[in-house]
Amino acid sequence: MPRLPDGEPAPPSGELPPDALARLGERPFGIYLHVPFCAVRCGYCDFNTYTLPELGPGASTDDFADTALRELDLARRVLGDAAPVVDTVFVGGGTPTLLAAADLVRLLDGVRDRFGLAPGAEVTTEANPDSVTPASLETLAAGGFTRVSIGMQSAVPHVLATLDRTHDPARVGAAVAAARAARLATSLDLIYGTPGESLDDWRASLEAALAHEPDHVSAYALVVEEGTRMAVQVRRGELPMPDGDDEAEKYELADTLLAAAGYDWYEVSNWARTPADRCRHNEGYWRGGDWWGVGPGAHGHVGGVRWWNVKHPRAYAARLAAGESPAAGREVLTDEQRLDEDVLLGVRLREGLDLARLEDAGRLAVAGLVADGLLDGAAAVRARRAVLTRRGRLLADTVVRRLLGL
Repeated sequence: MPRLPDGEPAPPSGELPPDALARLGERPFGIYLHVPFCAVRCGYCDFNTYTLPELGPGASTDDFADTALRELDLARRVLGDAAPVVDTVFVGGGTPTLLAAADLVRLLDGVRDRFGLAPGAEVTTEANPDSVTPASLETLAAGGFTRVSIGMQSAVPHVLATLDRTHDPARVGAAVAAARAARLATSLDLIYGTPGESLDDWRASLEAALAHEPDHVSAYALVVEEGTRMAVQVRRGELPMPDGDDEAEKYELADTLLAAAGYDWYEVSNWARTPADRCRHNEGYWRGGDWWGVGPGAHGHVGGVRWWNVKHPRAYAARLAAGESPAAGREVLTDEQRLDEDVLLGVRLREGLDLARLEDAGRLAVAGLVADGLLDGAAAVRARRAVLTRRGRLLADTVVRRLLGL
């Protein structure tokens, strides 16, 4: 599990500099709610999650909603008159749907009561296929949720076993059907590059996902993170390290099959049936928006100030019970950091990055990137934007470095 970033201490009050609040409301504002509970910790996962027996007294699924509502109270006090109406809410984890559906609705009601929800607000929860039922999804929809993102990962049993995923692949279709019956939009999350996954395995997973006809698909290359059980297995030689060429071939297959089925890519790892099916909450991150992160280890960003909460649920609950902010640290982003992040995230979007945002060295690199087939030449000349080709999507990190003059 990664440690928290370095930064300056965050004030116990949670207050933000006046300059950070001055432009709130100019861009969409989101709330992220991190629910850190999992029934089983997957071997590849380095997120801030805890299986229930790890937590001990003082931190439980039963207590979590009340504790998170205290942080929403704090957020409302800190933002004060500058507090904008919320455009998107995303409940992630962990497995948020280990909480009772009624508690998830209470959290959404807490956002609505303290900030208000914009008309047409997008409200998403992540879920595992075996952590939802038709009744729980109906409760979520009735309470104002609009979208569910289901962790499918693979349709192949031996791949799921390597990932330590415990759900039955057949549960995915049942979960999607139940969500659709509850009038919830659906997204399926997939992982490719798992050790032992063949190209045919990956094709089977893609075809299974498409057979469920979700509104949105995310597909991420497996990364072996330090500190995870999978990293230990790789180091011991029990599993091979994922191969970059293999992952590139699987990405190209995903893009081909998804495009043929009517899904358009809008971010390197994300495809949607229509622009309305895109994940607007994540687009807020990629476009440098503002959001408040609620929950253990959650990160927030307002007006160029980024902060992060203490990681353990007990420490998180204790700070809020004492009337203090759970923030462990924060940083005020420099102009250089903002540029780095704008390029890193913006170039991954389908509309690309405005070339005017680049410094001289980055603009000079564009012609070479076009010549190398990594950026779209017509977009660079006519629209003055850096737009990735498919090959560029495979080498997005290289493009970013060159646009930053590195």
